[in-house]
Amino acid sequence: MTVVIPKLNKTLYDLPKSFRPIILLNTVGKLIKKVIRERLQFTTAANNFIHLSKLDGLKFKSMTDVGIAFTHIIQTDWVKNLSTSTLIFDIAQFFPSLNHHLLTLIIKKVCFDNYIISFFANYLIDRKTNYFWNNFMSPIFNVNIGVGQGSVLSPILSTLYLSLFIYILENRLKNLKIPISIILFVDDGLFIS
Repeated sequence: MTVVIPKLNKTLYDLPKSFRPIILLNTVGKLIKKVIRERLQFTTAANNFIHLSKLDGLKFKSMTDVGIAFTHIIQTDWVKNLSTSTLIFDIAQFFPSLNHHLLTLIIKKVCFDNYIISFFANYLIDRKTNYFWNNFMSPIFNVNIGVGQGSVLSPILSTLYLSLFIYILENRLKNLKIPISIILFVDDGLFIS
């Protein structure tokens, strides 16, 4: 079941992006997903797959780390007598838009065993949900894209998904000789130059 809750501080609530769908799971399902999350974190860290600028989705990473990294970059530029410019961005509708096929390929690239890859290929397909909002409950329907924002797997899956993008972007910027640092926390990011 997916419960739809309104986002805080919105002036209007007449658009779908003014609400956040949260998936509700039973207790056993949550426990199993926590065990899977721990294994995902261990394997991705052991294989150095997570880009250093991705400051979420793993244990011991927090918004404080974003502030520390940002401050370090600025102070390093100041020592070199350089100015710093920042572009802040948000990837709108990130969790509901993750492509399952691409996510499965990324999990394969991290060097998981075939049974883990198979588990996620099956976990991400043939999913169903229904929306519950106030006193309204929708009929059950198929969910072919996205990951549940309320799931304990969402942070690590989103980190895996964006890490590949960051590596590609970083290599492209290096080839173009554009000196930009990138910091990401979930679906919010900073380009710092």
